[in-house]
Amino acid sequence: MIDKWLRPVRVVRVYILFWPVLMLLAIGNGILREVTYGQALRALLAHQLSTAIAAVLFGLAVLLLARYAVPASTKQAVTIGLIWLAFTLCFEFLFGHYVAGHSWSALLQDYDLLSGRVWPLLLAWVTFLPYFAYKVHESARR
Repeated sequence: MIDKWLRPVRVVRVYILFWPVLMLLAIGNGILREVTYGQALRALLAHQLSTAIAAVLFGLAVLLLARYAVPASTKQAVTIGLIWLAFTLCFEFLFGHYVAGHSWSALLQDYDLLSGRVWPLLLAWVTFLPYFAYKVHESARR
């Protein structure tokens, strides 16, 4: 009985502990961009390509995670996604400003979809990923 109640709590904990893996993938992806194609492409195009690569990497990583820990419900998947979004925004702005020394305006430039910056789309994807993994595994069980 207790295990039935604790399992959803454990799944949330697993997904929270997995968030740093996504950040390591993002950092590795940024390093890849800087030392390879980022030198040959315009900055905006490199940003867009890097964002697309990150989306694929994150999707594969979360689908792999979901093979071992699937959110228990739609509500739990959405909650995990919102937690990941909050963690990502806090990391981006707090680390970006206070550690990396970027100005607030420079940090906010990545949110300008009209100028081709696609970072908000990746944030939406990160938020949606736990739900996506839940639905993929739910349909596979049918």
